[in-house]
Amino acid sequence: MDYTTPQFFHLMQYAAEAEGDVIDMVSGNPDFEPPSTLRRALQAYADFDQGRFQYPPSDGLFELRALIAKRRGVDTEQVIITNGAGEANYLAMAIALDRGVGSEAILLDPIYPYYPGKVEMLGGTKRVIATNRDGSIDIGAIEQAMSDETALVVLNTPNNPTGAVYDIDDVRHVIDLAETHDAIVLVDEIYDRFDYSGRFASAVPIDSEHRIVTSGYSKSMAITGLRVGFAIMPERYIDAARTRHMLVNVASSRPAQYAVLEALRETPDTYYAEARAQLGDRIDAFTAALDRVGAAYTEPEGSFYVLTRFDGFPGTMANTKRLIDEAGVAGMPGATFGDAFSDWLRFAVVTPRAVEAAERLGEYFG
Repeated sequence: MDYTTPQFFHLMQYAAEAEGDVIDMVSGNPDFEPPSTLRRALQAYADFDQGRFQYPPSDGLFELRALIAKRRGVDTEQVIITNGAGEANYLAMAIALDRGVGSEAILLDPIYPYYPGKVEMLGGTKRVIATNRDGSIDIGAIEQAMSDETALVVLNTPNNPTGAVYDIDDVRHVIDLAETHDAIVLVDEIYDRFDYSGRFASAVPIDSEHRIVTSGYSKSMAITGLRVGFAIMPERYIDAARTRHMLVNVASSRPAQYAVLEALRETPDTYYAEARAQLGDRIDAFTAALDRVGAAYTEPEGSFYVLTRFDGFPGTMANTKRLIDEAGVAGMPGATFGDAFSDWLRFAVVTPRAVEAAERLGEYFG
C-alpha cells in the first residue's frame, strides 16, 4: 500500500477529465448547505475594519476555543484551533512520536490513508492491526500488539471507511492500555454528527493524560474548504502543539474561525439532524439498489461511506478507473484503505445522485 500517493485527488481529476457523465462518489465533500448563519457571518466580515484582516491568535480565536471548551466540558487552555482536523491529527501524532518513548504507531485496518502517511512523514513506524469484520475494535489484537515501543494508537469513530461506531468501553480500554505503555491514543471524531446508531460517545470525558481528541467542522457544516478543526489535549502537551502549529502555519484563517463561531452560536440542532437524516435515507436507498443486484456491502453505523464488493471485480485502482470510464461512477479502491477490504470499493453518498449511481453499478454488473 502506497500511502504517500494522493489517490483521492488523482481519481477526482481522472473522473473530471473522463468522457461522458460521471457521478463523483470519491470525495467526502458534503453537498448540503452550510448553516445560514455561517454564510451571513462571512458576508458581514467583508465590512469589518482593517485590523480584523490581520493575524489572529496563533492557537485560535479565544471566543471559539472557549465555546468549544464549554460544550466539551474541558478547560479553554486544552483547545487549539487548527487548519482542519487533518492538522489536528498531525499535531497529535507529532506529540506522540516526539516524546522519545517509542516510535511505533498502531493503526486499524481498514485505514484512512492519511494516517499512515503522516506517521511515515514524522519518522514513525506503523503497525497495522485488523479490526473485527464488522469494523469494531479487536481489543485482544491491540493488547497483543502493544509494547513499550508503542508511542501512538489512532482510532477513528465514526469510522471512514467502514462506518463503524466504536463502543466507548472499547475506546476506554485502549486508553487504559496506552497508560500502561506510556502511549497516546488519538481519537479522531470528525464524523461525530453522523451517527445513525445512537451509540456514539465522545472520548473527551475520558480523563487521561494519554488521550487526545480531534474534530472539526468540515463535514458537519459542509465547509471542507474553510479548514477549521481543533484538538483537545492534556495541558502538558498544549505548548508543544502550539509551537509546532505556529511554526508550520503561523495561524488559522481568521474569517473562517469567525464564521464557524457565529454558526456554532446560532445553528439549531435540527440543522445537523436534517443533514444526518438525509444521508441516512441516501445510504438506505443506495444499499437497496445494491441488494437488487446481489452486491455485498457494509451497513454504516456512522459517517457517510459504503464499502461494496462485486464478485470478480477487486477494488484496485485499475478497476476503479474502469468503472469511471465504463459505468460513469467514481469511487475509491478498497486497497487504498489497507488489506482488510482490498477487494471492495468505497463510495461516498454525499451526492443527490447516489441512487442513480447504484443503478448504474447494477446495470454494469448485472
